[in-house]
Amino acid sequence: MDRIDLFRIFVRATETGSFTKAADSLNLPRSTVSTAIATLETRLRVRLFNRTTRVVSPTQEGQLFYDRCVQLIADVEDAEALFRCEEANPTGWVSTDVPSRIGRLIVAPALPGFLERYPGIQVRLGMTDRAVSLVGENVDCVLRVEPLHDSGLIARQVGELELINVASPAYLARHGTPQSIAELGIGHTMIGYASPSSGRTAAWEWADAGTIHTLPLPARVTVNSAEGYISACRAGLGLIQIPAYDVRGLLAAGELVEILPAFRAPRCRCRCSIRTAGCCPNGCRYLRTG
Repeated sequence: MDRIDLFRIFVRATETGSFTKAADSLNLPRSTVSTAIATLETRLRVRLFNRTTRVVSPTQEGQLFYDRCVQLIADVEDAEALFRCEEANPTGWVSTDVPSRIGRLIVAPALPGFLERYPGIQVRLGMTDRAVSLVGENVDCVLRVEPLHDSGLIARQVGELELINVASPAYLARHGTPQSIAELGIGHTMIGYASPSSGRTAAWEWADAGTIHTLPLPARVTVNSAEGYISACRAGLGLIQIPAYDVRGLLAAGELVEILPAFRAPRCRCRCSIRTAGCCPNGCRYLRTG
């Protein structure tokens, strides 16, 4: 067994907190995992795990080694993928999870082209807005627009989402159409959006000459899903800041109206997070270019 294989086993054992779970997820005998960890500990001359009857947790030295292994594995996989992405013919299941509306409006319509390009791939497509444990839920890659909080994941930026300010015609008829930030702060309300993963409610933002500003607008209604966010706006309950792709059809139909186009929030970065033990990069590359 080469060193990279040893590193992958060590990383999976660290992430799962169990030699047995690591073995199951890698389709290896538990004895192979135990031997691999013992081999690493002998080579490094340190104890990598604190062991109990049910779980294992990394020692201080083990955590330091884990951080380096994650980066080493990522570098090796990137290097190996440099010249074989176009020629590779990957096969098997890929389990993914994406935000619900991105899944419905962007990813699902792109799947026919992806599956034609990679006929050996089968896709399990989850559409949720919550935080997903890649290892615990056996998911290969997750697409999210929020910052990456789990340092045990590899993240690649695959795009940016343009945010616009919108309201319903009924709301604007009652409250007027603001022409400036000063007018926005007088008598207008927003619909609060609480992140499903962190619970934090986003502030009203706009960018000016590279500087991000915030305005404390009141919110009588707060939601925690994109569907609820848009529905509340269509009902005239307040202003929202939303990715442009999400409401393009509603804008064309006149059900929503863009306001303050010169005072948009900064673009959101869309990141694809993958398990450290090796999701093929072709899918992420396809999302970026296709």
